[in-house]
Amino acid sequence: MPLTPPQPREAIHKRAIEINGYRRADGLYDIEAHLADTKSFGQTNFDRGFIPAGEPIHDMWLRLTIDGTMTIVAAEAVSDKTPYVMCPTAAPNFSRLAGLKIKAGFLREANHLVGGAVGCTHLRELLQQMATTAFQTINPAKVRQEMRAEGKDEAPGSDKVDARITEKMGGAPKILNTCLAYADTGPLVKRRWPHLAKEPAQAE
Repeated sequence: MPLTPPQPREAIHKRAIEINGYRRADGLYDIEAHLADTKSFGQTNFDRGFIPAGEPIHDMWLRLTIDGTMTIVAAEAVSDKTPYVMCPTAAPNFSRLAGLKIKAGFLREANHLVGGAVGCTHLRELLQQMATTAFQTINPAKVRQEMRAEGKDEAPGSDKVDARITEKMGGAPKILNTCLAYADTGPLVKRRWPHLAKEPAQAE
């Protein structure tokens, strides 16, 4: 279902973000993000001269290579287009992320390494969504490999794959009440973890 029809308006700014997860031939995983900012109008810029409408103001890439334990083994960033001539010099600093593990506190630890004047706000903002994409890439890939090795196929209407993925994310202790779907008063928790399910509060 789409959003409600908007009021008359003028397009000003477009930010496009695409993040993809890959399993590599060597067993590692690449999480690769691309960010592009464009305006609907041309503008002058001290370092770049005139930037025509639709030409990226920011055009940036960030790749995290991650192992099966969610540890970053390599990080690479490239800033192809930026508003200021010095901006691309921040990209190599993102290699400092190597060695961090994507877990609780990851963004705080990353900010210590690539925050403030040594980093780039736009590249840094990608990290939260890249971390989520890493979980969405690596855990399902592991489950698929395990089920193939066991000779199992998921029957239509079953949620065994989803349940196994959830367990790899830490199970109920990590995911309970983190969103509406995993509310302890909802049908999903009642089906998957009946011992943790609660009855919805009655409206007075």
